[in-house]
Amino acid sequence: MTKSPSAVSAARSPGKMSRRGHGGGPTAYDFRRPIKLSREHVRTLQIAFETYARSCGTLLTTRLRAISNCSLISIEQLNYDEYVAALANPTIIAVVTLDPLPGTVLLEIAQSAVMTAIDHMLGGPGGTQPERPLTEVEMPLLRGLVERMLGELRYGFETLVDITPHLKEIEYNAQFLRAHAPGDAVVIASFEMKIGAEECVSTICLPFNTILPVLSRTETIVLSAAERQAKDRSLRNLTAGLSAAPIDVAVRFQPIRMRTDDIVDLRPGDVVPLGHATSRPLEVTVNEIVFAHAVPGNQGARLACLVVPPPNESPSKESGPQ
Repeated sequence: MTKSPSAVSAARSPGKMSRRGHGGGPTAYDFRRPIKLSREHVRTLQIAFETYARSCGTLLTTRLRAISNCSLISIEQLNYDEYVAALANPTIIAVVTLDPLPGTVLLEIAQSAVMTAIDHMLGGPGGTQPERPLTEVEMPLLRGLVERMLGELRYGFETLVDITPHLKEIEYNAQFLRAHAPGDAVVIASFEMKIGAEECVSTICLPFNTILPVLSRTETIVLSAAERQAKDRSLRNLTAGLSAAPIDVAVRFQPIRMRTDDIVDLRPGDVVPLGHATSRPLEVTVNEIVFAHAVPGNQGARLACLVVPPPNESPSKESGPQ
């Protein structure tokens, strides 16, 4: 079960975990963005991102030689401009492609956490770090670490789709990064990341149009025992209800064509010849769809019909019309 961002941010010091905290009031509905992730889609993404978070925590611990942890906080759908407005400035943003999927993915980590990680990689103790651009020595270290983290992202998503993440570039300010149009829908996964004593919120930004086709064709939805029982019970109730539902069934001769003036001149006692062959059974239809054939008869004082095999379509075996 994921934790809300506001619950986590309340427990941390100001500036560390304060982004995108929401109150418990009503949530505005954007009519320009009617498509939402379903509960099943969120559950599927949650499994993938939790797998990534666990393996990423293990990677950071072994790579940095410092006790590290990464855990999923939330999965939400936003517009790209809403996501950018919530990011700190400066921050570290890795611009990533997920071949063969289209679109650009962003991996964002707080600059303080990145500087702490680099300090540990260089043998330092961590602690308070300066806010400055990375040097020519530090940038390759960061790229190597991010590429290892992207390998764990591939592992987390391997049950959904086979992807090959590629790191394109690293930016500091999301305001100048035009990865998507401002109104584009994106899926944001937020993680609580701990590197030694440093704590921050890291995010992964996925384009909605990139991940939705993957989720739509995926059947890896995991249900609890109670949910499976409820689903089976609903299926039984639906099947029983449909089996008992009354429908109109018609037994019909083959239709004929008549002129309009002949139909208008019809009077009681007139005889209308039918073009139905005497050896051909009648059609049993539901909603204009033929699903069986039958011959007319009676059961006691009531008219009835006997369902028979489909007729032989060969015209040589048909006799004259009745």
